[in-house]
Amino acid sequence: MISETAIEDADKEESKDQREEAENMKTQLTYLGQASIKIVTPENKVIYIDPYAGDDYEMSADLILVTHEHFDHNDIDCVQNRSSDCQIITEREAISNGVHQTFEFDFVTVQSVEAGYNRMHSVRNCVGYVLTMSDGVKVYVTGDTSKTKQMEEMADMEIDYAFYCQDGVYNMGMEEAAECARLVGAKHNIPYHNDTSNSGEMFDFKKAEKFDVENLLIIQPGETIELSKE
Repeated sequence: MISETAIEDADKEESKDQREEAENMKTQLTYLGQASIKIVTPENKVIYIDPYAGDDYEMSADLILVTHEHFDHNDIDCVQNRSSDCQIITEREAISNGVHQTFEFDFVTVQSVEAGYNRMHSVRNCVGYVLTMSDGVKVYVTGDTSKTKQMEEMADMEIDYAFYCQDGVYNMGMEEAAECARLVGAKHNIPYHNDTSNSGEMFDFKKAEKFDVENLLIIQPGETIELSKE
């Protein structure tokens, strides 16, 4: 017969192994195309941003972020699987009485920031997001935007990975996006939403290669990378 003490010791050892495993895990980010991104945190929590492109939505969502109401950023029906306490944050929650909000979760802090400033997107109802993971990694997604006033202050955030839209039709083009990247000063500058000829992915690899910034990082639709502070 196994003693209660032995069972308790086994449970403690299992819990210790689980904690060590979580501590060793890194944030995983998958670019789905367009402005759609999936993030899996070290705690194995799943975040979908601007769901629309791609078909990698099987993992159960713990958090869904939407930058604005346009259909190609707000197809939350893509995410059929959701945890019982899954929360959805859109621009309506992210801007309250004209003030950009910050949301605290056990696995991530989400700070909404300015987006818009062009004829297709108003700063009053569009946002970007800066996500700070529990391991300290910071990810910035611009959403649909041109250069914003707030970008001049964002270098102080010490962002690790920054995604910049740059289609040049509905939003800023590559030159303006490069100016934004220099203002924000992230460790890795990632082009996305850079082509209007492909309505499914809105991504052109050859254009991405011409993004004139330091620390260029190209992630193709469907590709997953491991995030770190390096």
